[in-house]
Amino acid sequence: MSTEPSVGNETRPPIVDMKLEVVVLPVSDVERAKEFYGRLGWRLDADFRFDNGFRIVQYTPPGAGCSIQFGTKISPAAPGSAQGLYLIVSDIEAARQELVDRRVEVSEVFHSGTPGAQFQPNGIGRIGGPAPQHASYGSFATFNDPDGNGWLFQEVTARLPGRIDPAIITFASTNDLERALRRAEAAHGEHEKRTGQRDADWAAWYATYIVAEQSGNKLPV
Repeated sequence: MSTEPSVGNETRPPIVDMKLEVVVLPVSDVERAKEFYGRLGWRLDADFRFDNGFRIVQYTPPGAGCSIQFGTKISPAAPGSAQGLYLIVSDIEAARQELVDRRVEVSEVFHSGTPGAQFQPNGIGRIGGPAPQHASYGSFATFNDPDGNGWLFQEVTARLPGRIDPAIITFASTNDLERALRRAEAAHGEHEKRTGQRDADWAAWYATYIVAEQSGNKLPV
């Protein structure tokens, strides 16, 4: 199935970038939601009130390019109806522990025993613990805001091919870059064991590994 826009029998690439920047959450109590998302450590970008009762509050998760908004007169959806909101993390245990430290109720880390188990609220099909070998895309944890809007941590360390342009690899935070360096360090240690000698050009190996991991290309050995 083609993902390019069709004009008659022809296809053409998009000519305007479309950046997903905001997701609207339906909440019943703005102050309660504000306290919760502030407690997560997310950045407060805005809290605007207007004479007609309209209010808009915006928060951005650390390292994210997309924000959330909630408020009054902002959404006709039922409070708590937003589900399956992904938060991609490079270390799921660390991400979960941070929420625990912030007094947020969060599930144990799990992986799916059956396809789609991460979306089932009753936990059917979930297997406790991270995915075997911490396989990228395979480990999850879930939590809800006070209204029941559902969030999903997913651990991603190596992207599938074609997801990221290798020419513009970036890291959203020093934490993500640090974890990428540590994974490269561990892999490079195995590389030196295989070769039986110290790799003097380790910096180039690290760089190649990190770019390949992020862009979904074949990892160096």
